[in-house]
Amino acid sequence: MAVVNFYAGGYNFPINNLSGSGLGFFGSGGFGASVAVGSWQDTTFITNGNGTAQGPQVNNVKWVHPATGQLPGATNVALNKIPNYQGTLNIRFSHTSPVRTQNAQIRIYDRNDITAAATGVTTAVAALIHPDTSQTTTGSGSLVWEFPAGTSYLNMSVLNTGALFSPGQSGYSPNGASTVDMTHDFFAAISASPNSIGSKTLYGLWFQTEYL
Repeated sequence: MAVVNFYAGGYNFPINNLSGSGLGFFGSGGFGASVAVGSWQDTTFITNGNGTAQGPQVNNVKWVHPATGQLPGATNVALNKIPNYQGTLNIRFSHTSPVRTQNAQIRIYDRNDITAAATGVTTAVAALIHPDTSQTTTGSGSLVWEFPAGTSYLNMSVLNTGALFSPGQSGYSPNGASTVDMTHDFFAAISASPNSIGSKTLYGLWFQTEYL
């Protein structure tokens, strides 16, 4: 049986402890603080679908440049140098039998139609493929932020070299696209910028993958 679970970055907090829960993006004042139109979030929390119930604060990766992200207390870091554990989101695909994965997709949508863009917000997403814990080494994830919306998506099964891979547990992929495991961990950095004032509730993330 196949199961997909969502966790917050390196904290391993399950994102299912609040009704309709997900990630909420807020300003520098913390939970509930607004983000100015055209700016990018400074803090990230687990929250409910309306962004009104506070859960744990989690890793924040802020868009600052097409090829870098800003981590709390850190200077700008090249996206392919951000370790998996410092990412915003860990998507864990599990199966009762060892399998390999392919064509894993992240879509940002309006919570109704996966081909419809989220309303009133721009979202930058980067695939993190960097099991090493050091920012001085280079991973194989995204070189630049992508902006999946509408019919576009981020393919999490492609290294920045263009090669395919199946991540395996903790994102280690010893056999590349042929890696077989009962657990496959995908990691992503996510950053959000409002296009207008007000809370953004027509806003969700969709994940899908094929497995063999």
